[in-house]
Amino acid sequence: MKKWFALSAIGHDRPGIVADLAEFIFESECNLEDSSMSRLGSEFAVLLLLSSTGVDAERRLSAGAKRLEWEKRLTVFIRPLDGEPMRGKPYGVTTFEVEAHGLDKAGIVARVARCLTESEANILEMSTRVRPAAESGTPVYHMSIVIDLPNQVREEELRRRLDEVAHALRIEIMLARRS
Repeated sequence: MKKWFALSAIGHDRPGIVADLAEFIFESECNLEDSSMSRLGSEFAVLLLLSSTGVDAERRLSAGAKRLEWEKRLTVFIRPLDGEPMRGKPYGVTTFEVEAHGLDKAGIVARVARCLTESEANILEMSTRVRPAAESGTPVYHMSIVIDLPNQVREEELRRRLDEVAHALRIEIMLARRS
């Protein structure tokens, strides 16, 4: 019977982290099903979805994670999942991209995320970054979000709510259907 695991890891960015994790997964008799990896400042962060039909996969993963923490200075967390994870797009939702940018200030993520939650949107992916403006060097915040919005929620209503947040924060927020 196939078992599923979520794995997160973070460590100081360096060449070889992905190779170390991939070898650890292979040696644990697991298959890497899905992944998201990114450098965050000077750290490298990983989220993985693993599967295994091995009888002692959880024990192997646990032992291997301790070895990685000791030898490679990675912080690793493994969580067994109950049942098979959802695959594909759920029925009755439309996928959108939300882009926000403006002068960097506290509260942008909190306000936009709350607006999306109150509109019943499910955040699937999010990335943020601060970059200096080309001419002035002023810090500009950029946020990119992918959401699923239930079909019963009107797109126009979400746009109206996002416009209110954009006005209050003095930023720009764009909403576009994803194909």
